[in-house]
Formats: sequence, structure tokens, C-alpha cells
Amino acid sequence: MRVSTVILPVHRWADGGRELWRRAEELGFHAAYTYDHLSWRSFRDGPWFGAVPTLTAAAAATSRLRLGTLVTSPNFRHPVTLAKELISLDDISGGRVTLGIGAGGSGFDATALLRGAEEAWTPRERADRFGEFVELLDRLLTHDVVSHEGGYYSAREVRNIPGCAQRPRLPFAVAATGPRGMRLAARYGQAWVTTGDPKLFETGTPADSLAAIGCQIERLGKACADTGRDADEPHKILLTGFTPDGTRPLSSVDAFVDFAGEHARLGIDEIVLHWPIADSVFAADPGVFEKIATEGAERVAAL
Repeated sequence: MRVSTVILPVHRWADGGRELWRRAEELGFHAAYTYDHLSWRSFRDGPWFGAVPTLTAAAAATSRLRLGTLVTSPNFRHPVTLAKELISLDDISGGRVTLGIGAGGSGFDATALLRGAEEAWTPRERADRFGEFVELLDRLLTHDVVSHEGGYYSAREVRNIPGCAQRPRLPFAVAATGPRGMRLAARYGQAWVTTGDPKLFETGTPADSLAAIGCQIERLGKACADTGRDADEPHKILLTGFTPDGTRPLSSVDAFVDFAGEHARLGIDEIVLHWPIADSVFAADPGVFEKIATEGAERVAAL
């Protein structure tokens, strides 16, 4: 099992931001991700920087650490401009980028670009947009010239030369729980991302959460089988902090090892931990966090 972190883009680069990404590499994390939002929940009224510029700076500040988003969505992204940014980022990083991608939520990002009386997308429209978004982005990152006229997105003789440093393109980590998203993950994803079952966060138990994630992995396996793909092929990532025992993995090294072992037995390949932020929902003891990144990661490496 791999251990990674997610560093929220809330720090000024010259005032500690750079050092966090360098420290993530020093601690030996497999990857460091960041959220791709315009703002997020309880951080909405504070500093929040763009994901792609942050990752570009992180690429220049590190040399081995994989970098990525958890997750990018169609809420305020267009496949054509995103593809150009990703190709540039993959080149600058020397091929160390993973694109975490999802349908997006219904929060602030989902309505920031809407006009006048436009209403927020329905779940069906969100799923429709996501399907077209992923398919077009895949084409843009794997072909020199792409034209597309779809229900939501257009591309007219768009050129993306020389393409990604990683071939045939940088990997997608598709966040999905529903049947349509699972099919996209099975078809396009080099990895699949879950945060667990959001319905269980407040009222569920850790056992409920494990059962739900197990069922999600089974559904992913069926989607893979339906597309003729080996169910073990997509890398399976758990972004922690959103399960009923969300604070447990960061409470101690032993607690983390137990938590990781339970999820490894389900089939999870990578655990992602939020870098601690004081006085926030992601507050944790920095010393314990660093021990988890070193001692804990060493203990779960063979899982």
C-alpha cells in the first residue's frame, strides 16, 4: 500500500507553501495532491490559491514526488484549456502528474460561473457533462489535433503538440460511486478514487463504512468486467477524512496502521491523508502526522 498526502492550497508560496511540498517529498510520500476548487467549505472566506499554478510551483520545488489534483471537475473547467495546462504541467514536472477527476459537487464551485437565473445542474446533467468531459479530455491528451461538437463542449481543430510527457497520456484517477461514473473509471481510469459513502459520514459506523467501500470496489470490478478489463488493474485510492472514523487514521501510528490494514484487505492500494491545518476540520498533531508518513508508511508498505 502507498501513502500519500493532500496539501490544501491555502498557504502563500513564500510564506511556508513551498516548504510543505518539499517536506512532503522529504517524508517519502508517494504523491502530494491538492484540491481543484475556487474555494471550499469552511475555507471559503480565507486564502485559497489555484490548483494548476500551485502544482506547477510544486513541480519546480520537488524532483521525485508525484503530483496531482483530488479532484478536478467540470464545475469551472473546460476540457480544451485544461488539456493545454495539463500537458504543460506534465512537461514541467518531468512526467509526475496524475489527474484526479470527478463530476463535482453542488457547492459554491457549481454555481460560480452561472448567469442570471441559470439553475444549478441537475444530477443527470452533471453526469452527462462529466461523461463528455472525460471522453473529450482523453482525446485531447492523446491526439495532436482534435475536433469535437458535443452536447456541452466543442473543440475546433485544437492542437496539443507535443502531448504529455507520460504516454499515451498522464494517468486519470476517476472519482466515482454511481454506475455511470464507475463505467468511466473502468474505461478511462488508471486509478479510481473514493471518499467512502457520504451518507454514512454523520450517522454511520466504521464497520458500515468498510462494507460500503467494499461494495463500491465490487461495483468497480463489475464495470471493469463489462468493458473487458481486469478488475485489479485500476489503482484504488481512498481520500481519508470523510468516513465515520475520519480522524482516526491521524490519531496515532498504530491507529493509522490498523485503518490502512482494514482498507488494504478490501482492495485499497493508496491512502491519502490531509496535511494538518490548525484550527480547521483537518487539524491534527504535526508530529504524529510525520511519524505516520515515515514509520507508519514503512509498516503498511507490504500490505
